[in-house]
Amino acid sequence: MKAVSFLPAATQMIYDMGLQDLLYGVTFECPPTSRTENEILVRCVLEGKEYSSEEIDKIFSASKAQGKSLYYVEEDKLQAIAPDIVITQDVCEVCQIDTKCTQAVIDNLEKTPQILTITPQSLEDVFDSVITIAKALGREEAAYQHLAKLQQRIDSVIDKLREHRALPKRVLLLEWIEPIYNCGHWIPHQIAYAGGIDMLSNPSGDSIVTQWDKIVKYDPEVLVIAPCGFETQRSIEELHLLTIKNGWGNLRAVQNKAVFVLDYDLFTQPSASTLVNGIEILAALFHPTLFNIPKHLVHKVYPIFNQTLAT
Repeated sequence: MKAVSFLPAATQMIYDMGLQDLLYGVTFECPPTSRTENEILVRCVLEGKEYSSEEIDKIFSASKAQGKSLYYVEEDKLQAIAPDIVITQDVCEVCQIDTKCTQAVIDNLEKTPQILTITPQSLEDVFDSVITIAKALGREEAAYQHLAKLQQRIDSVIDKLREHRALPKRVLLLEWIEPIYNCGHWIPHQIAYAGGIDMLSNPSGDSIVTQWDKIVKYDPEVLVIAPCGFETQRSIEELHLLTIKNGWGNLRAVQNKAVFVLDYDLFTQPSASTLVNGIEILAALFHPTLFNIPKHLVHKVYPIFNQTLAT
């Protein structure tokens, strides 16, 4: 069995289940270890270039309007591997190569592999994707063992919230800064498991552009900024686009000193393990008297008011 992954989240899940011996190719955005151990098959024309949030949004929007993709596949390498399975996605054509582009490449191969499309909308869907991938690779039991451990971690958070009768915090999580996008798909479910509620979110649906005056009226207690594809340092470079807005200083989250920049892979790279990491971190940010951020995840959080994070 030879598999290639055109989806970083799927690559992470394969490694989490210990099935990387079946993996032969990945994308330029896949986890670092996978890129050193496998051929890099998917590239992006923007790779290695620096653009602002606004520029990135305009480039991808124009590409989508023209029916073009900014991603391309190294066909010669893919042909040489001759995979049995190609894993791709149809959740977002902006963030990753999609099934349509993948199929166009597959049609040129001498050997036709199975295309396994991962399209989660909810957190439950993400967990189901683990099973789907493991089944396709002939290692179904690995999925159940992995998921059992993750469920224990979620249950631990829920049990403590219930034990202390913790009220949900009024939260806002942003997936993009310019323009501002709310959060969608599985992220509202992560927030709920962590003891929060984001009433501007779109559970199991796409994130959408959200006007600033709507955010000011909503007035969240906790604000989390985690732009898709951005690690904390990259997001911090554009934080001024929010802080200069009228009413920023009056937000309850700002006055509470509860504004945090987090790595994107806790939310918009939907591998089951990284999303559970996100739940544990959010729980510590929403309810700091009940939870601590795991030591190995502290580096993924930047509190803009520089308060010390408990570990």
